Amino acid sequence: MSVVELTAHSEFVERSLVHDGELVRYRIHAPRQGVTTRPVLLFLHGSGERGMDNIAQTRVGLGPALLRGAVPLPLLAVFPQLPPGASWQGVHAGRALAVLEDACAHCGGDGTRVALSGLSRGGYGVWELALLQPARYRALIPICAGLTARVGSPDLRVAALDGCADPWREAARRLCDVPVWMVHGALDDVIPAEQSRRMAAALRDAGAPLHYRELPEANHNAWDAAYADARLWQWLQRMLN
Repeated sequence: MSVVELTAHSEFVERSLVHDGELVRYRIHAPRQGVTTRPVLLFLHGSGERGMDNIAQTRVGLGPALLRGAVPLPLLAVFPQLPPGASWQGVHAGRALAVLEDACAHCGGDGTRVALSGLSRGGYGVWELALLQPARYRALIPICAGLTARVGSPDLRVAALDGCADPWREAARRLCDVPVWMVHGALDDVIPAEQSRRMAAALRDAGAPLHYRELPEANHNAWDAAYADARLWQWLQRMLN
């Protein structure tokens, strides 16, 4: 298969692959640049963007930031999509990783310069995928994320930490070498900011390279401010160079 020709700078190009006998569809976005390979940002969406349309995952968070021109880096952004009712665990974590590999192999992505970001359920997915492959990522950007399940949502958890007496400490121990930029709204009434506070404390105790921003006036949609922050992209550029 030849490398995909990326056309308009605002276009989300549809891609697909077969993984374990199943058709997996995803989207990519990249500006037209005079380069053969680009650093990669794998984006994991939240609960509201699950579906089978292969477009909803581009409409919240990173996708709108790209269309607004808020992302100054020549990234290959990769957008897998969960089916209804699914989480970024098990087979769906495997599919996201297969999508990443496909994009690197066929869409001009540099597999040695990969960052991972996600929001809400996708923020949980950031920790999940990072724990599966700690050495894979140059940077992690979890937004309004958590590790443990909330009441009524037993699937909203990091399954890689099931059975751990202290999941925050264990996650920090295993990810202490990976730079993290973490954002949470202090008023979040969906995933409490205490989830990120505990993870930030554990990462600091482990000596991890961490930037934690808690937005005092933000509720659950902290991703709007997070992806609009020029400091995030300046930091990510340093991590991916």
